[in-house]
Amino acid sequence: MEDLKPTPPNSSPLTPIGFLERAATVYGDCPSIVYNTTTYTWSQTHLRCLRVASSIQSLGIKKGHVVSVLAPNIPAMYELHFAALMSGAILNNINLRLDPRTVSILLRHSESKLVFVDQLSQSLIHEALSLFPPGIPIPRLILIADDTDEASSSPSSSSSPAVEFVCSYEDLVERGDPGFEWIRPTSEWDPAILNYTSGTTSSPKGVVHCQRGLFLITVDSLIDWAVPKQPVYLWTLPMFHANGWSFPWGMAAVGGTNICLRKFDATIIYRLIRAHNVTHMCGAPVVLNMLSNSPDNEPLKNPVNILTAGAPPPAAVLHRTESLGFVVSHGYGLTETAGLVVSCAWKREWNRLPASERARLKARQGVRLAGMTRIDVLDPNTGKSVKRDGSTLGEIVLRGGCVMLGYLKDPAGTAKCMKDGWFFTGDVAVMHPDGYLEIKDRSKDVIISGGENLSSVEVESVLYMHPAINEAAVVARPDDFWGETPCAFVSLKERIRGNKPSEKEIMEFCREKLPHYMVPKTVVFKEELPKTSTGKIQKFILRETAKSMGSAGTRRSRI
Repeated sequence: MEDLKPTPPNSSPLTPIGFLERAATVYGDCPSIVYNTTTYTWSQTHLRCLRVASSIQSLGIKKGHVVSVLAPNIPAMYELHFAALMSGAILNNINLRLDPRTVSILLRHSESKLVFVDQLSQSLIHEALSLFPPGIPIPRLILIADDTDEASSSPSSSSSPAVEFVCSYEDLVERGDPGFEWIRPTSEWDPAILNYTSGTTSSPKGVVHCQRGLFLITVDSLIDWAVPKQPVYLWTLPMFHANGWSFPWGMAAVGGTNICLRKFDATIIYRLIRAHNVTHMCGAPVVLNMLSNSPDNEPLKNPVNILTAGAPPPAAVLHRTESLGFVVSHGYGLTETAGLVVSCAWKREWNRLPASERARLKARQGVRLAGMTRIDVLDPNTGKSVKRDGSTLGEIVLRGGCVMLGYLKDPAGTAKCMKDGWFFTGDVAVMHPDGYLEIKDRSKDVIISGGENLSSVEVESVLYMHPAINEAAVVARPDDFWGETPCAFVSLKERIRGNKPSEKEIMEFCREKLPHYMVPKTVVFKEELPKTSTGKIQKFILRETAKSMGSAGTRRSRI
């Protein structure tokens, strides 16, 4: 046995790029991308990606150079998940909702050589590049033009300042070599993706993933979600958010149809579901809330599978969404894992339980995906596994093939979270007796009131049960006596706003369902809560607001 070792025939580097080649062979005449009145087949998409990859290389982009993209969920954005990697470059998708200063910082930090810019982001890239210090090379720009009514009618399409572009995206398609031999990785550990964590933190970090990790998370996600061949996938999750949780590559692997859209709301989602017989979609819990609260909602004719993650979805929201015919799967992942690594792993016998109990079980994050090596919840003081009692808090740690290589140019940050054989997530959870974990908070979001650790997620779940509340977020507010007390920020449903509940009424509602020390001591009504482009509520903004409000009071007893 000792003479049997890895050789070229059995050790080709794993890469998700090969999924596109196979799709062109197996599903060549089947639709790959649908965008308004445009439809491509998998043969056409494969050919377009080869041409774009060839043109990228002809612009002087070499292996390891960073190519950035500022675009919504349009065909070019999808194609670049293959084309950029096929050219040997590292793909960096940038959040469209970032301000010019942050975009400028990310472009400089990543040393991007080339930037693909959607036509509605010309003002953003112009301002970002104007902030480059003298002497710093300016990346070359490629314009992604869009002549659809939706794009051309936007005010920003006609008011954008003059920006110098090398050429358009379609120019690259036209002049590219259809016989281009794409650059295969020499090692499956070759960096392939750079993603900046710009979610709910105020200091983004550049997460680097390798070809192997992307391959593993893609296959793992398809298996766990039980995605069949040729699904119809609606792109309600931004591809710039952790590369759409790996599903750009996943849809190629199963020959799916990608329904692309520039922007969406509940009305558009329901319209596209009906028009294209959508079978699958992903989104943060805010999308579930949007769908279940929309005045246009009506029971679906055919079930639609929806995968949600990004924040623990309240059981009440899950219940309302499933009552419309959506089949909700719940998972957990981070930018640092390139996708979801924990799922609720539904058991058939749970289907016999009452709806409220099913929603409660589904709200748990669950167990590791098959491709992950190990996941645990550790006591921060002892470093040992917490009790499986569903109440003892600890930090989620994990290890597996899809964990990032590390943070770009940040060895200290990498070492801080990757130690003792684990990746430390910073997320606080409990482990249930059945081995399923449930997130209770980010470590920075835990409220310590009178010495008690208080889960803001648990309070939010109760607030979402209130019939008038549309969205809720709970953060710590300083208190002279208790140290911190829960402060709830809520927005109300539109049909309720004419007869809104009082702060006292919401407190009373919570008091009936929570221990007294967990009841919000402050309720702040807002038209809309601040959110990232992927629907995560930006608690760091709300924490600053609560802090600026001063002490919650001098009451000396729990109410």
